[in-house]
Amino acid sequence: MNNTQITIREKKLGLLIRDARMAERRSIKECADAIGIKPGLFRAYEEGRRAPSLPELETLVYYLKLPISQFWGNETRSDIASPVDLLDTARLISLRQRMIGALLRQERNNVNMSMRHLSTETGITQARLKAYEMGERAIPVPELESILTVMGSRIETFFDQNGPVGQWMTSQRAMQKFLDLPDEMQNFVCQAVNRPYIELAMKLSDMSREKLRSVAEGLLDITL
Repeated sequence: MNNTQITIREKKLGLLIRDARMAERRSIKECADAIGIKPGLFRAYEEGRRAPSLPELETLVYYLKLPISQFWGNETRSDIASPVDLLDTARLISLRQRMIGALLRQERNNVNMSMRHLSTETGITQARLKAYEMGERAIPVPELESILTVMGSRIETFFDQNGPVGQWMTSQRAMQKFLDLPDEMQNFVCQAVNRPYIELAMKLSDMSREKLRSVAEGLLDITL
């Protein structure tokens, strides 16, 4: 991404953040408090003058109970109320920022890319990139996307996986996959009497192709 593309991305991200907040009927102050920043900075995020870091965005979707994919699409949110479970946001975001910095440094080393080359390609100073990798400075999402694009990486690999926010996002994805199933499959899964069949299917899915063939041949011998 060049500077113009980053600016456009910041504006779009701001619009999506504002839409999500209004859809969930939350004030700027409530959202700012939820992710541990001042209301003025959150307002700057919505106006596209500044951009949040990935940990801040992750915490915001956790607070608003939204899928994080909301901020990588073009659809606006419907008006759905959501309960709030506040985290120790300052500690969580600080920890996540250090983890992202370490992952960023590891990814750069994996592709054998120098800090100077990355700086040249992204337009971000080496001092700033170093602060990002050390976890000393929050990385605005558009800049993180730009860095990862240069390195040929995807931002999804940087999403929280094991923390409270990551666990919540995983459960949301699992719920969405369930809702995407045909109605008859949903009904089948929800009936307790069918649990043995589901457990059997899980065991079969773990078997090798050779083992499955052996089981199938055994069943044929029984039925013939």
